[in-house]
Amino acid sequence: MGTIRNILIVAQNGRLQYEALLFAASLRHVAANSGLRLVVAEPQPGPLWEDDPRISRPAIRRELRALGAEIVPLHNKVFGARYPQGNKLEALALLPAGEPFAFFDTDTLVTGPIADVVAGPPTASTMVEPTWPREPLYGPSLAQIWGALYDRFGLDMTPTLDTQFGADDWRRYLYFNAGWFTAECPHQLGTRLLHYAQDIARDPPPELATQTLYPWLDQIVLPLAVAALGGGRRNTGLDAEKSLHYRALPEIYAYGSDHAVDILEQVTRAPHLWDIFNQHVAFRRMIFKENGPNLRQIMAGTPPPFTYWGRKKRIMDAGHWIR
Repeated sequence: MGTIRNILIVAQNGRLQYEALLFAASLRHVAANSGLRLVVAEPQPGPLWEDDPRISRPAIRRELRALGAEIVPLHNKVFGARYPQGNKLEALALLPAGEPFAFFDTDTLVTGPIADVVAGPPTASTMVEPTWPREPLYGPSLAQIWGALYDRFGLDMTPTLDTQFGADDWRRYLYFNAGWFTAECPHQLGTRLLHYAQDIARDPPPELATQTLYPWLDQIVLPLAVAALGGGRRNTGLDAEKSLHYRALPEIYAYGSDHAVDILEQVTRAPHLWDIFNQHVAFRRMIFKENGPNLRQIMAGTPPPFTYWGRKKRIMDAGHWIR
């Protein structure tokens, strides 16, 4: 099994372009990651986008390239504005076939070496909440819902089950956060992800009649594709010491480690980058107006709620939520 060689993120106009710059800067901040290839997929204008999705800040484009990022056009054929989370599924085709890779959402802070992570068998983030499916009061059961999906694509669900949990416990079933995933070949994984996503969206099994597919479609198909390629749950360190999926900057200050906060402040305050980050209201308030350290003092010693909405509410109650 090879270690990760290529990193993929998707960057576009708006908040994501600033997050992409933070991701790239934190990636290169860790010396061991200097040899990794960073590919930034950039959605292009077309019939699937009402507005121009490309990176709008020339300074961000310039600094991404200065950090060694390759900005590669992504011409959407399946998803687009109606489901931007699907960009990651299409973007995998931009990477070289057969080369170990990792995909990350842009709202990720790199906090450790990634180059030593073994890419296969395929796996993804287990920092996940029970967002899908929602078990109906009168059925079908979780086992029937997931079983219908595995059956649809001729997959065996049994090896994926975590049998320490009962049939009614969501943790029994393979379910990932799509904030990062890794595999040995992006084309093998991407082909399955796209096929499964299109098939389910077009003709969901009857067991999914009461389920909401969006925005969870990428996380619905991810365990299926991982299982199809012989992967599953695996500790890579990407859920802990090597990266932090933060969703919103206040979460880093509220619940991140001292090490994560230190990296955030070092890279955003760099002389050639601070003025760029200062243009975005969340970065400006949390870092440069020092609302972040104030929030960290408020939250000191407080364990984070399990769910995103719980964490968000607590930060909102403290008066510091912004994204």
